[in-house]
Amino acid sequence: MNGKRTASIDRKTAETDIHLKLTIEGQGRYSVSTGIRFFDHMLELFTRHGAFDLELACKGDLDVDQHHTVEDVGIALGEAFNQALGDKRGILRAGYFLMTMDETLGLAAVDLSGRAAHHVETRVRTRLVGDLQSELVEDFFEGFARGARANVHVKTMYGRSSHHKIEALFKAFARALRFACSRDPQLGEMLPSTKGLL
Repeated sequence: MNGKRTASIDRKTAETDIHLKLTIEGQGRYSVSTGIRFFDHMLELFTRHGAFDLELACKGDLDVDQHHTVEDVGIALGEAFNQALGDKRGILRAGYFLMTMDETLGLAAVDLSGRAAHHVETRVRTRLVGDLQSELVEDFFEGFARGARANVHVKTMYGRSSHHKIEALFKAFARALRFACSRDPQLGEMLPSTKGLL
């Protein structure tokens, strides 16, 4: 159970070209470039609040739409966590967090269960937040859940600012995921499942 858990993902399609390096036991260091500045900001604070290290470069067909970039980054990031966690022995597996962002409260719950499922409620009613199409926040979390083979549930409980609503979700998600990835000395090398497989 010693050593840092890392992953490298190169994912190239006709729509996106993604290069990603992840260290779970990081120091919150990041180098992120997707071509969507608000999305970059969310990924940067995700990295800092999760205490991960992340290098991410994505060149996507933004002249068509932002959808492919946001969804594919979610998939690649999820794949990186799945790869870095390996057989998942000794991890806590599940985590949740409530995050305040000034007047806003966001909730995230994660289970690294081996099954992809997601539920997203942002309560954002504007089309754009910064330069990000706000409806694509769900596509990111759905993509992550698929790539990581995880249950991902995020919900804005209340708030006024659309910026704060999305930011609270990314911060809560980072901290919930940080806990879920953590090694549990009590479990040792035990798999946190009665099925014998995650």
